[in-house]
Amino acid sequence: MEKREVLYKILCEKDVIKSIVNNFLMLEKIIPEISLMVGFEHKNPNHCFDVWGHTLNALSYSRNNFEIRLALLLHDIGKPLSFIDGIDKRRFWNHPEVSEKLSRKILTRLGFKGNYLEELCYLIRYHDDPITKTDVEKNYKLEKLRFEIQLCDGYAHSKHGVERRKTYNEETAKMFKIFEQNL
Repeated sequence: MEKREVLYKILCEKDVIKSIVNNFLMLEKIIPEISLMVGFEHKNPNHCFDVWGHTLNALSYSRNNFEIRLALLLHDIGKPLSFIDGIDKRRFWNHPEVSEKLSRKILTRLGFKGNYLEELCYLIRYHDDPITKTDVEKNYKLEKLRFEIQLCDGYAHSKHGVERRKTYNEETAKMFKIFEQNL
């Protein structure tokens, strides 16, 4: 079976966490870069897990959609390569850009290309950026996926992190509802 097919099979199981845990060695052969996330501590009050634990927690909130789950799997893969330890906490400057660049290499190696590759990289690169009305008007379908990724990522934060995102989530959900009513 081709690596992409194996990846699809792992990520599209009903219980994605069980699937990843049971197939971790295979997943690590397909994407060896995920090893960097395992045990890499956030050391940040917005997080209560290491980067890998956060990734799994985010995936646990996802619906069974390959693009969403693949973007969530890779959304923080650049954190171990983009951290700066501060006095009070660890910061991850430009981690979305680093994650996108590393993910682009991984996805290209796996044979993803064209518009599909660009959309996956976009979802990873902009997973932390606020979604605007202009973004939604430009590409509703892609922004809806990005918002789902943001919600899963947000729910996987500490209680403090979840609370910090609450207003943004509510306002963005309202923006999508208004847009959908006008379709």
